[in-house]
Amino acid sequence: MTTFVPQLSAPPASAGPACWFIFQGDRLLVRANGDRAAVPIVGSPVELGVSPLRSLYLGYLEDDAARTDCFAAEIDRGDALPDGMAAEGLRNLYPALDEAPMRVAGRAVQLLAFERTTRYCGQCGGPMVNQAYERARRCPACELVTYPRLSPAIIIAVTRSTPDGLQILLARNHRFPAGRYSVLAGYVEPGESLEECAAREVCEEVGITIGNIRYFGSQPWPFPDSLMIGFTADCVRGEIRLEESELAEAHWFRADELPNIPPSHTIARQLIDGFVARAQATG
Repeated sequence: MTTFVPQLSAPPASAGPACWFIFQGDRLLVRANGDRAAVPIVGSPVELGVSPLRSLYLGYLEDDAARTDCFAAEIDRGDALPDGMAAEGLRNLYPALDEAPMRVAGRAVQLLAFERTTRYCGQCGGPMVNQAYERARRCPACELVTYPRLSPAIIIAVTRSTPDGLQILLARNHRFPAGRYSVLAGYVEPGESLEECAAREVCEEVGITIGNIRYFGSQPWPFPDSLMIGFTADCVRGEIRLEESELAEAHWFRADELPNIPPSHTIARQLIDGFVARAQATG
């Protein structure tokens, strides 16, 4: 199993070839091979014929056989791509890229954006520098410390028991592909707990009161900087009443009548698959 170990300090120059997560805007440079893709492993982006605007060390990927250092870099949007390489959005790289490098790519694109957007202090306008002991930027003039932006969002599978069996609440956002339904989600507001956010979002979006809110799991979601925190809950009362500015439709579904749902790499799908397993176990 391959794991990623985050680090702040780059290894010595003699450490050898490394995984370079090179972005052009928010698109990652990969070598494509059929339906698979790979991040280039080179000593430096110069070997690929590109000159980064900025670069940073991320940490290393490790398995039983080897340890590979990982760097992030950003090139100009107008730069020509190296021969044999393509620039792809991260959404399109699921599941072409292996899971471990995919997670590192999500970290890389967010940290590059952090460095790009915090070159100057938001309080006094002075130039910012990297902290030596944590992933943060500091203004030497006014001592303001800025951390990478992270936007927590809840995502929740609401279910109810009926004479026809267990049902899950799925909705179709106006931005979804045609026919796609998913579980409800929304961003956490200041001063709000995750559970309070879950109850508020469900009530606001579909007019339903929920209870028995339970933690399910989480998933980094770098579009652009979310952390999805998954929950399950029971419907307590209420009938579906759409917040039409956001949702096009919402319905209750049995496990044997699900519509088009999100792909398997998403926590939304994992929540739905968990509902299906529960429905099948209870008959």
